[in-house]
Amino acid sequence: MRTSPDLAVARRVRAGVAAYSERVHSERAGLLTLTQTAVLGQLHRHGTLTPGELADRLGAKPQTLTRVLASLQARELIDRAPDPDDRRQSLVTITDQGRGMLLAEMRPRDAYVAALITHELTDAERDLLGIAAGLLERLAAASDKPIRADQ
Repeated sequence: MRTSPDLAVARRVRAGVAAYSERVHSERAGLLTLTQTAVLGQLHRHGTLTPGELADRLGAKPQTLTRVLASLQARELIDRAPDPDDRRQSLVTITDQGRGMLLAEMRPRDAYVAALITHELTDAERDLLGIAAGLLERLAAASDKPIRADQ
């Protein structure tokens, strides 16, 4: 069972991450749509996935990603191959060109965040932010495992 302080912290983290994310998302190169960026990001972080796994990770319907995947494949940013274990399924992999495009799309965001950190935070706060970033990465990885809210 969650304690009241845990819920208060959860609300602050959720609200802060959401506000931060909204602001950072506006810093972009414009080379990819937000959905294309999200798809390539998932493939970059997690490796080869099925369209269904991608949809699950993005909270989308597989049909919604059909056009996005076709566009990325036409631009040679992803490869699609039949799943050797299930021929009805395909496997999606980011290409080197896709990885380069993703990094180019993310470069303005990274520059913005680096400037923001430099201008707004003290050395001690930067150190603390590094720790917090690791914790958020850990929580993001843990969300790949099923956890119920009442546990």
